[in-house]
Amino acid sequence: MFVPLLFLTIDVLELPVRLYWHALSLHYQQSVQGWGSWFWDWTKGEFLSIGFGIVLVLILFAVMRRSPRRWWLYFWFPAVLILLGVIVITPLVIDPLFNKFEPLSNQHPELVAAIEKLTNRAGVSILPERIFLMAASQKTNAINAYVTGLGASKRVVIWDTTLQKTSNDESLFIVGHELGHYVLGHVWQGFLLGAAGLLLALYLLFRGLHWTMNRWARDWKLYGQEDWASLAVLLLLLQGLLFVSSPVLSGYSRMQEHAADVYGLEVIHGLVPHSEEVAAHAFQVLGEMDLSDPNPPPFITFWLYSHPPLADRLVFAHTYDPWSNGRSPKYVK
Repeated sequence: MFVPLLFLTIDVLELPVRLYWHALSLHYQQSVQGWGSWFWDWTKGEFLSIGFGIVLVLILFAVMRRSPRRWWLYFWFPAVLILLGVIVITPLVIDPLFNKFEPLSNQHPELVAAIEKLTNRAGVSILPERIFLMAASQKTNAINAYVTGLGASKRVVIWDTTLQKTSNDESLFIVGHELGHYVLGHVWQGFLLGAAGLLLALYLLFRGLHWTMNRWARDWKLYGQEDWASLAVLLLLLQGLLFVSSPVLSGYSRMQEHAADVYGLEVIHGLVPHSEEVAAHAFQVLGEMDLSDPNPPPFITFWLYSHPPLADRLVFAHTYDPWSNGRSPKYVK
C-alpha cells in the first residue's frame, strides 16, 4: 500500500504544474487536446508508472534485505533487464495506449517509395512495415518524428502533423534525420549508456542513503535502509542526481542529434534539389511550431537542451558541404 500511495502523492503534488503547462500549450495553440482526453492520458500514465514502480521497489527491497552492503550491484541486473524489456515493449504495448499508429504506406505510399530510395542509397534495409504514421494531430499542432524500440519492435515513427505542415522534400529530410538515428544505432547506444549510468547512479544512491541516514535518521524516524520510508529518501536523492547529471545527458543527446543531422543532409544530397535549403527550412518550421528560442543562453543549452539550438542547426544546414571541396561525406558515401 505504501508504494502506490507515495507515488500517487508525489504526482498529485506535481499535478498543478502539469495542468498549468497544458493550459499554456492550449493558449499558445501548441496543443489541441481537450481536458477530458488529457486527464485520461494522465490516469493511464499513473497506472503504468505505479505498476512498474511496485515491481521495481519490491525487487529493490528484497535485494536490500538479502545484501545490505551490495544491493546497489545486485539490483542493477534485474533493473537493466526490466529497462531492456520496457524499451522493447513500449512501441508495441505502451505507445498505442496514448496514440494511434498505422503503417505509413496506408496513406502515403509515395513517401514510402521516396524513403526506399534513401535507404537504398544508404545501403540499409528498413522494411515499409517498420515505418509508421502517428495520428498526432488529434492532440497537438507540433511536428516531430522519432526512432524507437529494439529488435523486432524497432521502427521509425512520423507524426501526421509533420506531413501536413512541411513539404514533401522537407518531410523527406526529417525522415532522413530519423534514419540516421536508426542506422547509427542510437537506441542501442542510449540503452548501453543508460545501463552504465544506472550502475553508477545506484552506487551513489547507496552512499547517499547511508550518509543521509547517519545525519537525519533519528529526526526522520527512519529505522534502517530496509524501512519503506527510505524509499522517499532514495527518490529525493535520485531527483538531485538527475538534476546534477543533466548536462552530461543533454550533451550526449545533442551529439546524437547532430550526427543524425549530418546523416540526414548526406542521405538526401543529390536526391532532393537544393537539399541544404530544404533542411534549413525544415528546421525553421520545426522551431516556429515549437516556439523554440533560436538562440538560447549558452548555459541553458549546456544544462537542458537535448538538441542543438535552432540557429546552430540552420547555420550547419547551410554550411555543411563536403562534396564541393572534394571531401568524403562522414556517413553516406
